[in-house]
Amino acid sequence: MFGKWHLGHSQEIFHPNQRGFDDFYGHLHTEVGYFPPFSNQGGIDFQKNGVTIDDQGYSTFLLAREASNWINSRDKEKPFFMYIPFLAPHTPLEAPKKLIEKYKTLEDTRKPTRNLTADSARERSKTLAPSARPLYAAVVDALDQAIGEILLSIEEAGIEEETIILFSSDNGGATYGGGGADNFPLRGGKGDTFEGSIRVVAALKWKGKIQAGISLDQIMTVMDVFPTLSSASGISMKNTKMIDGRDMWPAIVNQEIIPLKKDIFFVSEIPNYGQFQTTVFNDKWKLVQSISSSLLEIKIENKLFNITNDPYEYQDLSSQNPNIVKEMAEKIRNWRALHPIAGTRTLLVPPPGWRAPKDWATYTIPINELQNDASLGFGAHAHQILDSYLKDHGRIIYDCKPGEWEIGKCKPFEMSNHQDHIH
Repeated sequence: MFGKWHLGHSQEIFHPNQRGFDDFYGHLHTEVGYFPPFSNQGGIDFQKNGVTIDDQGYSTFLLAREASNWINSRDKEKPFFMYIPFLAPHTPLEAPKKLIEKYKTLEDTRKPTRNLTADSARERSKTLAPSARPLYAAVVDALDQAIGEILLSIEEAGIEEETIILFSSDNGGATYGGGGADNFPLRGGKGDTFEGSIRVVAALKWKGKIQAGISLDQIMTVMDVFPTLSSASGISMKNTKMIDGRDMWPAIVNQEIIPLKKDIFFVSEIPNYGQFQTTVFNDKWKLVQSISSSLLEIKIENKLFNITNDPYEYQDLSSQNPNIVKEMAEKIRNWRALHPIAGTRTLLVPPPGWRAPKDWATYTIPINELQNDASLGFGAHAHQILDSYLKDHGRIIYDCKPGEWEIGKCKPFEMSNHQDHIH
C-alpha cells in the first residue's frame, strides 16, 4: 500500500501492516500536505512500515515512484494486490510551480451545485481568496502523470494482460470553501448525500479481458468491489462474516443485469457538526434526508427523487408521494439504529487539552502493550440491557438478523453480569 491510510492510527491493530498489507509507504492521516514535512497537527506523518522516513519531493510523485519501484523489484513468482490512495486532490491544495503556472489563467466556469449550504460557502470564499479551480487543475494534472507512470511500469513489466486495474474516486469533489472540484451536472458534492457526493467516476482495465470503451449502466457500490474482483481473478473470498456486496463481474464483461440485493444507504456529516444528510435508494426511488440538530430541536427535511428518470435530482416528489417518504424514512431510522453508539457521528477536532505527538509513527501503541481482547465499551454491553426499555435506539447488532435479538438468539453477554454499569 502506498499513500493515505486514514483508517486508524492510535493502536498497532489499526495499522495497515496489521490489516493485510505486507508493505506500507505513506501517511496515517489525511491533510498532511503535498510537500515535506508531511505533518498533521504539527507532528510528522510519513513512514515506511512503521518507521519514520524523510523522503523529499511532491507527495503525488513520491507515491508513484515508490509504487513503480515496488513493481520492478517484486517477487515475480507471486501475484500481488496493490492499493494506492493518493492524497490528491484533497484540500488544502498544493502543486509544483510548473503546474501552477500552466493553469494560472484557467477560468472558473462551474455552475451552482444546488446544495444551498455548499453554494453559499463557495460564494463567501470568493471574497476571501481567488478561485481554487486553477490550483485544483494543477493537482489533478500531477495525479494524472503519477497514474501514467504506474501504468507504464505495469506495461514495461510485461504484466498488463494479468493485471486488473481499478481507478475510483472516494467521494464526490468538494465544491465549498477551498475545493476546486466540479460535479456538474450531478447535484451537490462532498458533505451531502446528493448524487454529486456519492456517485463518482471509476474505470476498470484488464487488457485482453475487458472490451475498451464500454460503460456500465448499473448501480455498483464500493461494497461490490471485493466480490467482483474476487470473481474476476478466480480467487475465492475468505470472509467469515456476511457481506452486502454483489459480484458485478458478469455485468462488466457480459452486460448481464445484476439486481440490487437490498436498499443502499449513505450518511454524511462533514464539514459541519450537527448538520448531516442521510439517504436510502433503490433502482427507482431515492430519499435524501437533511437533518439539523441543536441542543433544543431537530429539524428533518425530506426530498424524494425518481432517480431513474431524474438522476440529476431536479424534481422533489416528496409532497406527491408521502407514503413512499414515510416508508423510506423508516428504513433510514432502522438502519441508523444498527450502528454503534459512537460509530455514526464524526468529530473533526480533538478534545480540549489533547496534544499531538511530534511523530505519529511513535504515537501508535504496539500490540504487545494491548490486551488480547477488544474492549466491550459502554455501547457494546449496556445497550443490550437498555434495549428492553429503549427498543432499537442505538443498539449494537453484529452477526445477528433483525428479530433474533428479541427472541434471545443473540446474547453475547449475560445481563446480570453488567448490572453495575447501568445508571
